[in-house]
This record gives sequence, C-alpha cells and structure tokens, in this order.
Amino acid sequence: MSVLPLVFTSGWASGINAYAVILLLGVFGATGVSDEVPEALQRPDVLIAAGMLFACEAVADKIPYVDSVWDAAHTVIRPVSGAVVGALLAGQSGSLSDLAAGAVGGSTALASHAVKAGTRMAVNTSPEPFSNFVLSTAEDLGVGGIVSFAMFHPEAAAIIAGVLLLLGLLLLVFLVSRIRRFLRRRAQRREEKRLAAGVGRPPD
Repeated sequence: MSVLPLVFTSGWASGINAYAVILLLGVFGATGVSDEVPEALQRPDVLIAAGMLFACEAVADKIPYVDSVWDAAHTVIRPVSGAVVGALLAGQSGSLSDLAAGAVGGSTALASHAVKAGTRMAVNTSPEPFSNFVLSTAEDLGVGGIVSFAMFHPEAAAIIAGVLLLLGLLLLVFLVSRIRRFLRRRAQRREEKRLAAGVGRPPD
C-alpha cells in the first residue's frame, strides 16, 4: 500500500489542476528525481501537451466567469485524469491494484474538483476581479508545492491534502447558499431583461 498516499495526493491535485500534476510528475520522472513515475507520463509528447494545456488553464483560470466555464468543461477530465494517473502509479509500483488506485485517484479528484468549481462560483459573485487571480495563483502554488513534497514525503503530503480536502468540502457547504442566491439573482435579471425587451418592442 506504499503508493496509496501518492495516489491520493495526485488525485486531490488533479481535481484542481490535472495538467500541472501530469507535467510535474513527468518532469520528476524524466529528471530522475523519482522512480515512482511511470514511463507513460515521461514521454516528450505527453509533457509538451500537458505544458501547453497548463498554460491555457493558467490564463483561463484567472478570468472571472471564464474560470467557471473552464471548470464545467473539466468536470469529467479532472476525475478521469486523477483515475488514470492513480492507476499508472499503482502499476509502476505494483503495491496496489490498478482498479483500486484508479478509484481512489478518480474519486479524490472529483471531490476536490467540486470544491474548486463551487468556490469559484462563489468568488464570481464578488464584483471585483482580483480575487480570481489571487485564488488561482494560490491553487497553482499549492498544487506544485504539495505534489513536489509528495515525491519525498508521500505520507505527510497525503495528510495535508486530506486536511485541505476536508476543509474545502466544509467551505463548499457553507458557500452553497451564497451560490444559490447568486444563481437566482442572475436568472431574475435575465427574466427582467427579457420582459423589458418584450415591452419595448413595437407592435406589429
């Protein structure tokens, strides 16, 4: 079970920024920092694709409302990425079945993705745009730091990721009411605009 902490941490990080996880793991494996990284993640084409997509996410993730659209598009991609990375890590070490590792990585990624997407929806209710940039930068640094830390101290990194995931889920529960109010107000504004457009239209 020695690979399980790394699978859990990579799953949590994949739910926030899957491309950063693939890029970091691939670089660590290619440079010899860790022998836990499978060859599939070290391939040049995988690293190039992950780097390009990470650059796209780094921009989209800092723009209000664009970040929520990006999150919605990655509702499937991030959990699948977490599951695939988990299965590959388990296959590399042979200490955990691929199926179980995929389930751990995918479910953890789905939970952290839900926290990220929900938090961004709440942040987008704020009129100022700077909080998106700050939060996105903190997420990027957090993913990079914890994944790097996991290469040398996987158990400690998994504990940190678990605590952050739990705190994030508690925060999400707290923010649900705010998100619902925002969605109701937005729907109401759209309905008011539709009615105003209908009233202002000249009769046939």
